[in-house]
Amino acid sequence: MILSSIVKALRQIGDQRFRQVLLLGIGLSVLFLVGATLGVFTLINWSFGPEASLPLIGPVSWASDVMSWASVLAMLVLSVFLMMPVASAIISLFLERVVQAVEDKHYPNLPVVTGIPLGQALFDMLNFLLVLLAANLVALLLYALFFPVAPFIFWGMNGFLLGREYFQLVATRRLGWAEAKALRRRHTGKIWLAGTLVAVPLSMPLVNLVIPILAVATFTHLFHQLSPVPSD
Repeated sequence: MILSSIVKALRQIGDQRFRQVLLLGIGLSVLFLVGATLGVFTLINWSFGPEASLPLIGPVSWASDVMSWASVLAMLVLSVFLMMPVASAIISLFLERVVQAVEDKHYPNLPVVTGIPLGQALFDMLNFLLVLLAANLVALLLYALFFPVAPFIFWGMNGFLLGREYFQLVATRRLGWAEAKALRRRHTGKIWLAGTLVAVPLSMPLVNLVIPILAVATFTHLFHQLSPVPSD
């Protein structure tokens, strides 16, 4: 069931709507990270002011510049780790397009759904973004402490988060939030395993940006196998 869902998703990866969501996700993710970097840069400049006072040295005019540029370098390094979670969360905002593309191709006779309201989609995206960012930042410490098993921590954690969020959102379109949550809990093991298998390529640069779309498509197929929706 899980492997067939992944294979079907892979076969549709060239779909035009998939490409549109990928470009939107990457573009908005870059804007978000650039904005965050500028925000940190501005905050440090404002905090230090034109001069900073160092113990035993006194006022210095270069400390603010050093801290500001150090913050930019730090954000650039962090962006390597944060690009994937940020893109994953932002792509969830356009989940409807990916799910609809999958259903149009593989489940053409399903009843029409109204979709998730924009306000709810924005709330879900921000919530997912905060959870992913927090989890991946905490994971950086775990990677250092348990370096030999760091890849397994990365795959298992992101697989759980991607599976939990995307399956819930996909199922909510057809079942409503409460019933979708109950279905997700009944099949936690399958969903986590599917998420982990999809998450394995997340450690591959550039390829990892396609994974959120692949995950949405995979969980669309998995949902329809776990809870078949009657056709019109």
